Amino acid sequence: MAKIENKDIIAALKEKTILEVKELVDMMKEEFGVDPSAVAVAAAPAAAAEEEGSSTKTVVLKNAGAQKLQVIKVIREVTGLGLKEAKDLADAGGNIKENVSADEANELKAKLEEVGAEVELA
Repeated sequence: MAKIENKDIIAALKEKTILEVKELVDMMKEEFGVDPSAVAVAAAPAAAAEEEGSSTKTVVLKNAGAQKLQVIKVIREVTGLGLKEAKDLADAGGNIKENVSADEANELKAKLEEVGAEVELA
C-alpha cells in the first residue's frame, strides 16, 4: 500500500464540508480511541493556550439583512458549509465561527457587514 503524504491529506480535507470533517474526526475517535482535538490542545504550550483563550472570539450572525444571498455566499466561503447549511444558518442566525483569533473575527465581521449582515463578536 502506498504511503499517503500529509500534503495530500490536507488537500483532500480542503475539499470537504465542515460536516464531513466532523464525521471524519468522529471516525478517528472511534478507530483509534483518541480525540484528535484533545491531542492538538495537549501539544500546545500551556502559556500559549492561556494567552489565546482570552483573545479568541465567536462570530455570531444576528440578521442576514436584505442581501441574504450575498451573506450565504460569504458564509459558505468562510466556513466551507454546503448551500443548504449556509442558507439555514443565514435564516436562523447563530455562530458562524467559534474560537477564532480577534483579528480573524474582525475580518469575518467586516466581510459579513459589507454585504448587509448584522454581526456581533462574543
